[in-house]
Parts: sequence; structure tokens; C-alpha cells
Amino acid sequence: MNLIAVNINTLRLGQPLPFALRNEQGVLLAHKGYVISEREEITYWTSRGMTLCVDVDAADNHRAYVGKLYEMVRSDSTLGDIADMQLGAADLAQGEAREASAIPDWTALQIRANGLLRDPQNEQFLPRLERLYSELQDLVEHHPDATLCALMHLSATEMRMYSATHAMLVYVVCSLAAREVLNWPSDLDATLGRAALTMNIAMTAMQDELTVQNQALTAKQIEMVEQHAQRAFNMLVAMGVDDEDWLLAVRHHHDRVPGPLGEKTLALRLARLIQRADTFIARLSPRAGRLSMPPNAAMQACYFDEKKHVDEAGAALIKAVGVYSPGVYVRLANGEIAVVIRRSANTTAPRVAVVINRDGMPMGEMAVRETNTPATKIIAHVPHREVKVQVQLEKLLALI
Repeated sequence: MNLIAVNINTLRLGQPLPFALRNEQGVLLAHKGYVISEREEITYWTSRGMTLCVDVDAADNHRAYVGKLYEMVRSDSTLGDIADMQLGAADLAQGEAREASAIPDWTALQIRANGLLRDPQNEQFLPRLERLYSELQDLVEHHPDATLCALMHLSATEMRMYSATHAMLVYVVCSLAAREVLNWPSDLDATLGRAALTMNIAMTAMQDELTVQNQALTAKQIEMVEQHAQRAFNMLVAMGVDDEDWLLAVRHHHDRVPGPLGEKTLALRLARLIQRADTFIARLSPRAGRLSMPPNAAMQACYFDEKKHVDEAGAALIKAVGVYSPGVYVRLANGEIAVVIRRSANTTAPRVAVVINRDGMPMGEMAVRETNTPATKIIAHVPHREVKVQVQLEKLLALI
């Protein structure tokens, strides 16, 4: 249970509560749907020193909480204001309506993952991790292209939560490669997902800082990077994690040991796939001090191993995701600039949505193109920072 105060001035008399109302100890005061008919009912509670709260871990309340939190983060509210944030009844009613929608709230998911991975000492860390994994697993299974597109978009537009977005992307591409190319048993996905999501829990905040840091790493930062895999391993053991494959995949996810996957233990196979995906996604993501690497260069770094041989895990990732992943911006032969929205059997010819026409003008409505013709083939990668058009993620995902 994760309680947060509700603004009592927003409680409407004579209307059903859109949430269950509790005190600060979590004791139920009024169930969802209860109608408060008199203001005296509220003062009865508050006059006895009670703080009226809602459980933001409840499904109906969660999106409202993270949505309002995101608004405060985006508006550069002070940490004190964010810590003292209260939800209003209208916020929670809107959150309930959004929960009923079939379209995932990607901003909310990003914020929740960020909050989770920045607070691994929380006693609810493992249950919340399971919830995050389950949601992502369902999304990647049923909406793989939309999931890739959304996470790539978020990684380029909100770098302050880079570490969490990166971890989710690494899991998604690993899951696709494991299922679609390597034909690994489906029951390995949970271990793969848990390892990918927790690989950087010992340096989540620092990884976010490094994303917006223009200077070279300090000696202390280098030391933390070098030690983070072992520290993450130790943290998971301290939490009570006893899945040896999960633990060892995290411990070895930065190892650079080439060789056929079949000759490795299960844990080291998972670790190698995560290591290759970690490298690939990091190169595709922009930083404050550099643009994203062109996909062909990122692909080459992933495709070949440390001995310049074709890497089995890296090749599987490229085949699963494509040379141009959904969410990446490209230039077409006809001069248009588009964003990739769907993979195809030809890894170099995905489906795209045009955002800037050949005259350099923004499109009123994005136009969908296939890139398997001479006029519409992809001729170059375009860094997200150079696309001077704000693309609404919801409209983009509606085209997939």
C-alpha cells in the first residue's frame, strides 16, 4: 500500500467517491462509490487528526498519481512541492477514465519505472517490479512495434528518466530476439525481464545524471560504473532474490565474453543477450553531449563480437528489431523525413510515417509509407534532435 494525501477541498458532496478513502495508517474510512452527503463527515475525520489518503498503488488511482507527478516534474516544481503533492478528486476521476482506455499511458509507465528503479530499498520493490514486468511482457507480446516505437520516442524526448527507459527497452528487444529468432522457451522470459530491468539498480540516479552531463566521467563515476553489476547482484541477494539465473545474469551483464550461446550456461546466455542489447540501445539513444549514433553504426557494434566475428546474440537482436527500429527518424530518397512505425520482413525497409514533406514543411497529418520502392527507400538516419517538429506519441501509435 502506497498512501498519499488527498486534498479534502476537492471532495464533492453528494457524488460517489472515485476512490477508496483511508487514513494515514491505511484504515478504510469510505469505500469507492460512497457518497459523502454532509461536510461534517469530513470534519469528523479531520478534527480527530486524521489525514485523508488514497492508495496510489490501487489500479484506479495509479495513473492519476503518476500523471500529476509528471506534470510537476515537467514544470520544474521544487522537490518540496513534489513531496507535498496532494491529489484531488478530479485527478483521480480522470485517472480512472484513463485506466479504462485500451491505449497504454506510456508517460505514466515511464514515471513508475523511474520511481521503482530509483528506490530499490523500498520494501515493496519486488512486488512492484513484478507488476512492471507483467505489463511490459503483455505489451511486447501483443503490441511489439508500438512498444518499441513508444520507448524509443521516450528515450529521445525525456532524458531525465533515461535509465528506466533504457532498462525497459533492453528487456523489450531481448524478449523479441529470444522469442522470434533464438526460439528460447517462453518460460525464460520472466528471468530475462527481471534481469534486464534490475541490471542497473545500483546506479540508476547516476546513469540519469551521466545522460545530461557534458563533461568526461570523474574517477568516482568510473569506479561506480565498473562496480555496479556486482553491487546490483548484492542488492538483489539482500532483498531475498534466490533465482540463480537472474542473479548471475545481472552480475555478468557487462562481461565481454564472445562465443556461441550454446556453449554458455543459461545465466551467461541471458547475460550475453542483455549485454549486446545494452550496447545497441545505448548507441541509439541521444545524450546531452552527443547525438544518437546512426543505426548502421550501432548495428555493427552489436553484430560483431570482440573478436570481429558475427555475434549470435547481436545478430538475433538485429534480425528481431530491424536495422531501423520503430521510433527512429529517417530520410527517404524523395526528401521526406519520417519516423519508423513498423518492422517488416526486410530489416532495411520498415513502414514509416512522414512528419516533414520534401519541401521541409511539417505534415498536417502524418502519411504512412512503405520503404521498399526506389522513391521511398531509406537513405539516411536523422537524429531526433534535428527533427524540428513535435510529434505526439498518441497520434503516432494510432498509425501502427
